[in-house]
Amino acid sequence: MESFGKSQPVRRVEDIRFLTGEGQFLEDVPPENAAFAYFFRSPVAHAEITELDVSDARELPGVLAVLTAGDLEAANVNISMSFTRFPNRDGSKGAAPLRPSLAKGRVRFVGEPVACIVADTMAAARDAAEAIVFDYEDLDVKVDLAPGGPLVHDDVADNVGIDFGFGDENAVEIALAGATHKLTYEVTDNRIICNSMEPRGCWTQWVDGRMHFTVGGQNAWSMRTHMAAAYGLDTEDVRVVIPDVGGGFGMKAFPYPEYFCLPEAARRTGRPVRWIGERTESMLTDNSGRDLVSLAELGFDESHRLVGYRVTNTFNIGAYNSVMSQGVMTELFTKVLPGVYDLPAAYLRSVGVYTNTTQVDAYRGAGRPEAIYVLERAMDYAARDLGVDALDLRRKNFIPVEKFPYRSSMGEIYDVGDFHAVLAKAEEFADVKRFSARKAASRAKGRLRGLGHCYYIESILGNPAEDVDITFDEDGGVTIYCGTVSNGQGHETVFTQYLSDQTGIPADKVRYVMGDSDRIARGGGTGGSRSVTVQTNVILSAVKTMISKYSGFLAEEMGVDVEDVSFDDERFRAEGSNLTPSFLEAARLAREAGRDDLLQFRAYEELPARSFPNGAHFAEVEIDPETGDTKVVKYSIADDFGNLINPMLAEGQVHGGVVQGIGQALQEYVVYDEDGQLLTATFMDYSIPRAEDVPMIGFNTHAVPSTANRLGMKGCGEAGTVGALAAVANAVLDATWELGIRRADMPFTPSRVWEMLQNAKGEFS
Repeated sequence: MESFGKSQPVRRVEDIRFLTGEGQFLEDVPPENAAFAYFFRSPVAHAEITELDVSDARELPGVLAVLTAGDLEAANVNISMSFTRFPNRDGSKGAAPLRPSLAKGRVRFVGEPVACIVADTMAAARDAAEAIVFDYEDLDVKVDLAPGGPLVHDDVADNVGIDFGFGDENAVEIALAGATHKLTYEVTDNRIICNSMEPRGCWTQWVDGRMHFTVGGQNAWSMRTHMAAAYGLDTEDVRVVIPDVGGGFGMKAFPYPEYFCLPEAARRTGRPVRWIGERTESMLTDNSGRDLVSLAELGFDESHRLVGYRVTNTFNIGAYNSVMSQGVMTELFTKVLPGVYDLPAAYLRSVGVYTNTTQVDAYRGAGRPEAIYVLERAMDYAARDLGVDALDLRRKNFIPVEKFPYRSSMGEIYDVGDFHAVLAKAEEFADVKRFSARKAASRAKGRLRGLGHCYYIESILGNPAEDVDITFDEDGGVTIYCGTVSNGQGHETVFTQYLSDQTGIPADKVRYVMGDSDRIARGGGTGGSRSVTVQTNVILSAVKTMISKYSGFLAEEMGVDVEDVSFDDERFRAEGSNLTPSFLEAARLAREAGRDDLLQFRAYEELPARSFPNGAHFAEVEIDPETGDTKVVKYSIADDFGNLINPMLAEGQVHGGVVQGIGQALQEYVVYDEDGQLLTATFMDYSIPRAEDVPMIGFNTHAVPSTANRLGMKGCGEAGTVGALAAVANAVLDATWELGIRRADMPFTPSRVWEMLQNAKGEFS
């Protein structure tokens, strides 16, 4: 590592403890004597509850409590889970049916929690679940993605939870009507399950009248707000702690029904209570991702420049509103709806439908992958329809450099961008010129080969503000308390590295603390690719204050004017003084002088605007026409993430995102039968990528520093997924276009591709 590690590929320090079994994940940290919680769940997708008798279960050996919705209400627990309502086109709010933390009167999806059993052992809790009497009257089930059908909620007409519109609808209508070339293209964005390595879970206990809640999550402070509201407490009476978390990707950002049951269970039993889901529980109940059908309409003038763009979505909300169920395919979708194109008029209409399935909410990218997927599939199809090169069509419509800062037709301000330069770098890196030779080599082996492109842009979302607390400890080290929360992204490495960069404090002297609402005043958590940008920005503010205050203190120690004291990233210096203390040495002097005000520094900073990472993805697939087996055999990227602190961690984030995108494109697919039963509830039925399914991923960058923050950074956590979906799907269509195939929808499983090839008009020879 070069001096201070600035923009150097530093290896992750936390991996040592993770790989040696020293991680502190949820099941590593429960308190002693914690009881076990187990949830009795609905076995059917839609039914009226005619009897729920838990009396026999309560009497079984080892059972400490059995809770139902009625028990929670009797204890004055608010069982109504909160969510965000978004506007309809007519100005009203989206639907707000009750979502209870335990089923009340009716069940609406398989796996919905009905009762919470607490016992000395998990075996006893399971036995008690078998003793619960649960009778019901079946209701018609709604699983198709269209308005109408059996009502999931009696007070929601046609099952339409929201009918959203955004943009200049009239301008788009005029533009499309007058376009020289107009085309429509429909794509399906298949439903997927997150499947983090560590399932969801939590534990709770009461200490001196305060609720202590530990959860595998993404934001301690929003969780504290939710828990306090449910139990009628002040937020100061709730402490939320997030330990090491084994993956989140948006799915763990929100509260779930199980979380609200455990505090009452702990209160009744007088013991801590723990719960962690099993894999099938997770597949049944974790928020799913994607699940929408989009119709894109593009209008071009005579020179093939875009004049108008309209997208009409129908998306799945699930049985109930989750926190952002109404927002992902509506407001978040609009952030990048026009992509990187100089598009004068655009409009989104998005209709959310309730179904008797698990809730759908944010999944890595949250609205931006869905929006870019539609646009980049449509642009690729448009190029074929117009008979022009797909990259040339994109270049012709790129926002030119001289137009930045640029207000998009959705009202977003893109601060900077040089899409031509990034695409040129990616095209060279992907060796596009020799693709025809690789295609010929595949054909000689009896394989179809296709090249797919995607140029994505992502809008960094989430809270633009963040906190930090930097404390000089008595043992000579430093602790940095951060408001962001790592789910495996390497925050411990990047934030200790950055503090070391700016102060000269050795990284091994810096301790990292995250996700504790008692130890950190507030925080925005992790999500929306926000963490590194907002957290380093506030760390920089704290360091500037530290330098200023220590300069004043050391001026007295050195016997010089404060203006003569400088800091050179390693030591304080002043002409005429031979005293050159490091930060740690200066802190020791301050402690000896009784200057406690110099031993702790807190800062809070809010970014003035969002940044917009962007980049070009090139995917090559090879298809065996005999079996339909489809593999990504080459993958190349050039990203513009602005300035990077740790390129190695950025590359790791991109690799992970691309793999998740490849997984959705080729393998992952949630399937419900007509009765609402999940047919893909185990890894025997739901396929996720293995190492053999993924090629080596070529990663390159071309930095155009952002002007939206002092460090010129742009987030990178979700970028890989945002670009991967369309790149892979376009490659499949490219490989099969010569056979007459004009529509190809994910997932490209062998059976689906084989069937697509059998129905093709052309023949492969």
